[in-house]
Amino acid sequence: MKKLSLVLLAVTLLAGAVGAYDLPAVNLGFTSFLDGGPPAGPGVYFAQYVQWYHATEFDNAPVNRLDAWVSLSQFLYQSDQKVLLGGKWGLDVILPVVAFDIDPGFPVSAGSGGAGDLLLGPYLQWDPIVKDGRPVFMHRVELQMLLPTGRYSENDAINPGSNFFSFNPYWAATWFPANRCTLSWRIHYLWNDENESPYRLTGLDSVQAGQAIHLNFATSYELLEKRLRAGLNGYYLRQITDSKYNGRDTPNTQEQVVGLGPGLVWHISQNNHLFANVYFEFAAENRAEGQRYNLRWVHHF
Repeated sequence: MKKLSLVLLAVTLLAGAVGAYDLPAVNLGFTSFLDGGPPAGPGVYFAQYVQWYHATEFDNAPVNRLDAWVSLSQFLYQSDQKVLLGGKWGLDVILPVVAFDIDPGFPVSAGSGGAGDLLLGPYLQWDPIVKDGRPVFMHRVELQMLLPTGRYSENDAINPGSNFFSFNPYWAATWFPANRCTLSWRIHYLWNDENESPYRLTGLDSVQAGQAIHLNFATSYELLEKRLRAGLNGYYLRQITDSKYNGRDTPNTQEQVVGLGPGLVWHISQNNHLFANVYFEFAAENRAEGQRYNLRWVHHF
């Protein structure tokens, strides 16, 4: 089977309508500058993300337009207790809420949005490596999980939830190669369980998205000391195994996309930080291609 029908490709815009066909919603561009460590040390953090995604190009799917608003509310606790190899433990919890508007080119049943899948991630954060009085490197490892708690109905082509579990661990780091300059990255591996109740009109009993790697990256320059940084941010997603339909590997289902654009971070105070990022996508395969506009506010209590 070369590829599933155009109907399936159009209706499996899974996981919050953020552009994927089989893969769940993952972190594409939500995080960027100074990602290797919390901005104000140990303690409790709250972050609010708002992202608008607009797409008008769809590879292998008869869809005319997709607009999605994604809200992420994040609660994070960073301890000051070392537990393994010098790393300090922490816990990351994120609740997404999505709303979407789609012009599919033909009638389909779709939900209006709602709560997405809960993200839960225990992690280890290492203290910054300091040289000559300034940080040169900081990093973190998180065992991130996407729990199938979001709103989902097999009668709807598009749902806020994915209806399957995903394991999405990552390594995030920030390197300070020179005074005022930073390079940050977050590298994820993604494994997905089966969705045993896919959209009923596909006629399938199960769909399992393939494994993937995806990463965010950003380089910044400090324009105003301890106040304002600006630079280039981006992301890359590549599915590395075929999706499975009814338990069988299906060729030509691997997804890919690249996003690049400008961004900045304004350090309002030591405990409040505002990130703004824009991404223009290209090189998309088997998924939507569009633009992302992202705002993120981080508060340290």
